[in-house]
Amino acid sequence: MRRANAQLQSDRRAEILDAAERCFVRAGFHQTSMQAICAEAGMSAGNLYRYFPSKEAIIAAITERDLAQAAADFAAVDQAPDFFTGFAVLGRQYLVERSNEDIALCLDIMAEARHNPDVRRIHQAIQSDVHAGLVGILRRAAERGELRSDLDFDRIVTVLMALGDGIEARRAVDPSFDPESVIDIVLDLVRYALTDCALARKSAEEKTHEEG
Repeated sequence: MRRANAQLQSDRRAEILDAAERCFVRAGFHQTSMQAICAEAGMSAGNLYRYFPSKEAIIAAITERDLAQAAADFAAVDQAPDFFTGFAVLGRQYLVERSNEDIALCLDIMAEARHNPDVRRIHQAIQSDVHAGLVGILRRAAERGELRSDLDFDRIVTVLMALGDGIEARRAVDPSFDPESVIDIVLDLVRYALTDCALARKSAEEKTHEEG
């Protein structure tokens, strides 16, 4: 019986999060009320508050769910035949295959983070976790001998995440933009940053040292 109750609560939480996401996408985080989420989820306010005391708590739960999925996706890269094959699947999954609704929600949370300290902390936490996860992927690839171990993975991931943010923003504001049209270029840039660019920089540094 306890297991059945726990599953029921888990399912209800998931229904509330899905309803909240739909509301946030339609009206934005700031304009969405808890009452609107109650109506979307088909439940009373008292019942909703038993699960989530605030919109910020809902956002925190949504991000936790997204992080769990991201962890599984990162693990899939490690299990791919080689790093670049796995990373290409990951890049396509997040930059091309994600729905417009998911993109809109991420950008809305980012915008709300500028003014809402609670949302800012949530956003910074998920960004930190994603950053650490990506750095981990690169380091494990280096340990397998697929990448050079002397690369500055932290800075590389910072740039890659900024690039991803830019593509998401373009998708949100430009209906004519097709991420499929640029994904191959993005993946080429990743490969260059992790291989040819690093080698070229090392060669230039060695040349400068010899001339000095």
